[in-house]
Amino acid sequence: MSRMEWAPEAEPQRREEAEGASPCSRIVDAARHRGITSIVHFTRIRGLVGILASDAVIGRRDVEHRKRVRFVYGPNVDDRKLDEDWIDYVNLSVTAINLGLFAPSADRHSDEEWVILEFGPEILGDPGVVFSTTNNIYPAAHRSRGFHGFEQMFAPIVPGRYGKPGSRANRRPNQTTDPQAEVLYPFELPLDHLHTITVRDGETEDTVAGILAPFRYEPSIEANPEAFR
Repeated sequence: MSRMEWAPEAEPQRREEAEGASPCSRIVDAARHRGITSIVHFTRIRGLVGILASDAVIGRRDVEHRKRVRFVYGPNVDDRKLDEDWIDYVNLSVTAINLGLFAPSADRHSDEEWVILEFGPEILGDPGVVFSTTNNIYPAAHRSRGFHGFEQMFAPIVPGRYGKPGSRANRRPNQTTDPQAEVLYPFELPLDHLHTITVRDGETEDTVAGILAPFRYEPSIEANPEAFR
């Protein structure tokens, strides 16, 4: 990996292909060994309502066809043409959100409350999951499945935006080499392993508690403004 010997590149799969793939417990073990406890996804409050109503975080293409959620859904990023082939996948990050993506989204929707959904590392071993070494829209991104795909997100050197190499200097074991690395989960991510919803402040914490009340899920709600900056 240190010499850029990347795993075979992954292509988007059809639903039946992704669901027919084998799970990989080795990835989950490796993630836990690194101290990874959370795979994260940021969304606005109205997005949270749609997610809970759907019992899953769902890919951008599918959400537009679901009557129960399409009217509350609002994309976090307005223009994803550069990764249009991957719109069936849910974009996630390891340990911390992609601040380079979150900051402009939050600026565009500054009047709305935001939350971070935190899932256990068990989801990394699910069938069809793809690992991208940097932001999925960048030409330098290497996307791969399986254990080697997971491991190369932690390679000593990873090319990022404009192909600029980034290193593991000052990165913790539970952080990817490139802060913009992505986990691409196929089609829909069930909420079975949702363990925490992180919010900015106590007011949003109260809002989320009220939203959760009718649903069967009982994640912890934690106020942590540092997670958003």
